[in-house]
Amino acid sequence: MKSKKNKKNDNPLHTEYGILSNAFYILGKIHTYRPHVIWLMILGILAGSAVSLLWSFIGKFVIDIIQAQSQTPDKDIAPLLRLLAVTTCIELAAHILSTVADNKRWFNFIYIRGRLIRERIKKVLTMNYQQLEQPDILDMSQKALNATGGNNNGVEGMMHSIYDFGRQLVFIVVTVSAVMILDWRLILILSVISIVQYLFFRYIVKKDKKETWDRLAPVWRKTYYMDRVTQDFDYAKDIRLFNMKGWLSGKHHGILMEKQERMLHSRDLWIVNSVFAHFMSVIAKGTVYAILIAAVVGRDMSIGDFTLFLGLTATFSETLTQFLNSIVEFKKRSMQTDDFRSFMDLRTEEDSDLLPVPKTDSCIFEFRNVSYKYHGAEDYALKNLNLTLGAGERLAVVGLNGAGKTTFIKLLLRLYDVTEGEILLNGTDIRRFKRDEYYSLFAPVFQNVEIFAFPVSENISMKRPEETSISRSEECARKAGLGDKLDSLTNGVRTEMLKVISDDGMDFSGGEKQKLALARALYKDSPVIVLDEPTAALDALAEYELYRNFDKIIKHKSAVYISHRLSSTRFCDKIAMFKAGEMVEYGSHDELMQKGGAYAEIFEIQAQYYKEGKDYAEITD
Repeated sequence: MKSKKNKKNDNPLHTEYGILSNAFYILGKIHTYRPHVIWLMILGILAGSAVSLLWSFIGKFVIDIIQAQSQTPDKDIAPLLRLLAVTTCIELAAHILSTVADNKRWFNFIYIRGRLIRERIKKVLTMNYQQLEQPDILDMSQKALNATGGNNNGVEGMMHSIYDFGRQLVFIVVTVSAVMILDWRLILILSVISIVQYLFFRYIVKKDKKETWDRLAPVWRKTYYMDRVTQDFDYAKDIRLFNMKGWLSGKHHGILMEKQERMLHSRDLWIVNSVFAHFMSVIAKGTVYAILIAAVVGRDMSIGDFTLFLGLTATFSETLTQFLNSIVEFKKRSMQTDDFRSFMDLRTEEDSDLLPVPKTDSCIFEFRNVSYKYHGAEDYALKNLNLTLGAGERLAVVGLNGAGKTTFIKLLLRLYDVTEGEILLNGTDIRRFKRDEYYSLFAPVFQNVEIFAFPVSENISMKRPEETSISRSEECARKAGLGDKLDSLTNGVRTEMLKVISDDGMDFSGGEKQKLALARALYKDSPVIVLDEPTAALDALAEYELYRNFDKIIKHKSAVYISHRLSSTRFCDKIAMFKAGEMVEYGSHDELMQKGGAYAEIFEIQAQYYKEGKDYAEITD
């Protein structure tokens, strides 16, 4: 069923699909992952309704039989016993069916929510890197997470709402049909009271969603960040040595106070709604008793009929109120489902519209008038760049902080797409290639090396266990300089890393992590190696030797080097000097030294520190 979609003003990427569209969407997911649950829902609705309504009718017949028998001399209770026996059997059977259906339905709803969580995680993992930095998308991601984060909200809450809606509809149809026989005006009065209560409830829900939960989306994100920072082992040293406990506690307290303020506001809204609901309930009950007493006095209504209609009107009033209120709850859960669907419907590339990357080890990359501006930024991070990286060529990229080096690398790797201009691979715009296939051309090594809670071998291969070659991972680790470390480990490359999953997991030092990253690059064996300042934890001589050895290992492959220190640039074919987002110098080391420009000046300064036996000052980045 095609839905009508409306864009919300607060986030241009958010879409409102509507209750009906979301209901069919959720039913579609139920049918996809657990089709038999549809029948469990129908069985639960019918059996549960039978259990709840049965005694409302049986009570009338019991009282009528008792009254009739009280007027006869023999006082035969057999009819009453037969009625109770049959009713008990029917109720027992209906109760068993309802209990079994509801329990199976409940656990299947949880399973389906789990599958939708997998869909969300897959979406996050397949999104473009560039999108993950945008605040609007981060908020959408957080809202989608919230929509799959509980049994009674979001997507699973919609499943429960659909079920409750069906059950309440059965109750209303039955009770309306019966009470209309007594007095149609009673239905009208109770309906008006329920509608008034519903309108007020809807007002509270919309106000609560807008003033509490929408405003809490960035608060959840801040809370998650603070929880991670304060509990992450990687931050622990800085927090203790810089005595950041009070500072971080203060920040965390401020976020929690913002959250508490919103939650208290929500509480006050629902207190007002509860008072109003009880007031309307008193009016409804008074109306029912007044009409029924009038019927007993004026129309000689029997006690059995009085009991039946009292139960049915109470059930109708209560069910109609619940039904109308559930529409609001339905709407609330539908809005949360909007959050989930909006995130899942974010536009991504269609591989079917893209080209496969040609199978070749000879890759020539050409930047033509390339400029890039970050999302929401006014100035360009990179401007009018023209540069060619030839097959098998070594390129060094140098410059001060903010010069545009990292932006250049991210554009080359296609983590970002250019704002203006184009980047060509062997003459074809890289945006025309399938992104995953394009990524396979590169073996990157970044300064910040992330370790996963897997064995060393899988941290090198970055593949599943069955796809990981133990011998090759060990070979690459030794080539990268981790031989002594492996020899010190009881299980070698099979050693588990980190204590997140394995109790005996171990960690590497900063320098060892960077060598591990080099081993990853060797294992991937891509035609282009990118080293984005991976040796910051090594001293100058160790860095120079590692680069020289690594350069020999990669042989004919293309390589891009970014380093704090310029000693590693001497063996590169070309050097690109960046400044304020522009490439200001380009050529070989000897050519730039002869030119006597910015590169030569910085190189001479660093060479002086080296000759004097001092550490290189990290003035180039």
